[in-house]
Amino acid sequence: MSPHRNGSLSVKPLQEFVLDGFQGGLQTQALLFALFLALYVVAVLGNLTMMVVITLDARLHSPMYFFLKNLSFLDLGYSSVIYPKTLTDLLSSSKVITLGGCATQFFFLSLFLTTEGFLLAAMAYDRFVAICSPLHYPISMCPSVCARLMLGCYCGGCLNSILQTSFTFSLPFCSSNHIDHFFCDVPPLLRLACADTTISELVMFGLCGLIIVGTTLVVLTSYGYITVTILRMRSGGGRHKLFSTCGSHMTAVSLFYGTLFVMYAQPGAVASMEQGKVVSIFYTLVIPMLNPLIYSLRNKDVKDALRRLGQRHTAT
Repeated sequence: MSPHRNGSLSVKPLQEFVLDGFQGGLQTQALLFALFLALYVVAVLGNLTMMVVITLDARLHSPMYFFLKNLSFLDLGYSSVIYPKTLTDLLSSSKVITLGGCATQFFFLSLFLTTEGFLLAAMAYDRFVAICSPLHYPISMCPSVCARLMLGCYCGGCLNSILQTSFTFSLPFCSSNHIDHFFCDVPPLLRLACADTTISELVMFGLCGLIIVGTTLVVLTSYGYITVTILRMRSGGGRHKLFSTCGSHMTAVSLFYGTLFVMYAQPGAVASMEQGKVVSIFYTLVIPMLNPLIYSLRNKDVKDALRRLGQRHTAT
């Protein structure tokens, strides 16, 4: 038997959880199902389209689009870890998830999210080299360097995911089995633990804070040098083109890091589950839906590639 936080005893550790999700009757659940389904379909189609276009169009076989294709893969990955299960739960009275299923969902969510954070920093570095050292760019960002950077992003994401999952699921969950969320995440899980969670909370805040601050510094430093370089250019058209290209990335960075900071990098995040659900919808579904639109609508090369792909399909 394991002691509960309030001093009571629980018969045995929990082996399954119930995802409480969202409050409301059948009409509310149906409305949320329709909304989430529409957003998820747009996110899937948008990210798959970006991946296919970049793969098939030889003109987009450059470091910038190599990273962008991986960004689409990660966006597709972490939204797909959550929303098929969420959509099923919205139509079902049983919202049970096993302890192993919960740990697996959390592991891959953490893996994809953390890797994307590192990737956005790598993309900022790529733009820094392309704009500030254009003559060295072919060597500095050759395919082998890009592959190593991408591998480093995944290794960093995997390491963080292993640590977060280990610290979280090594806790005894022997109180209520109802998770006040629509997927398995650290803040609601910590509230179910019947042991001291101080170390787990410090690990979560410390790792997330370190990753967010570290990658943000890389982004800000890169764009600081980029801004100075662009402002020194005499060509107004060149400045506009470069600012437009970098603007897409900065928009994606601001949305991603801003929501993750609100959710994970501040101690008050654990105490506010309702706010956490809203923020979670934004970074797990809205951002994956918006990123393909941000990069395609603001990027002439992608729009031209889409046009060429459409013409090729029409011709056949």
